[in-house]
Amino acid sequence: MSAKVSFKPAGYYSVTPHLVVSDAKKAAEFYKKAFGAVTGPFATGPDGKVMHTEVKIGDSTVMLNDELPEWHVLSPTSTKADTSVTLHVYVEDADKTYAAAVAAGATPTMPLEDQFWGDRYGKVKDPFGHTWAIATHIKDMTHDEMMAAQKEAMAKMADKMAHAK
Repeated sequence: MSAKVSFKPAGYYSVTPHLVVSDAKKAAEFYKKAFGAVTGPFATGPDGKVMHTEVKIGDSTVMLNDELPEWHVLSPTSTKADTSVTLHVYVEDADKTYAAAVAAGATPTMPLEDQFWGDRYGKVKDPFGHTWAIATHIKDMTHDEMMAAQKEAMAKMADKMAHAK
């Protein structure tokens, strides 16, 4: 009698990001430098393209593969389109991780700042066209506290937009 197999492998969560990149080996190295990722083995096809690899960032796995144009599998850098997906990563030190990502080649798209919802938060675009939000939770807030902080932040934003015109 065999043991029941879980519907997902050990160490995975119900949702696992799977990114298509222009060069999975370079991307894995970038994620290692930028986010401290631990890289896994590379499964390559007969043409040498990476069919599958994984990087582990903190307690989460991100799957990667090279572009496969013959299968209509393209990365944001090839399609020249911005991706509408943001990968949100919580880290112990957002400032350190943000700086490491930029030093590794990411482009800042939102400055790292303390946000009204209690996170220190900023965004970068990696060299492979994917957007990463980098955050450290710095303040626990009740729902009412967060709504009051949001109202204040939106009022400041509206004021700033009005003065920019």
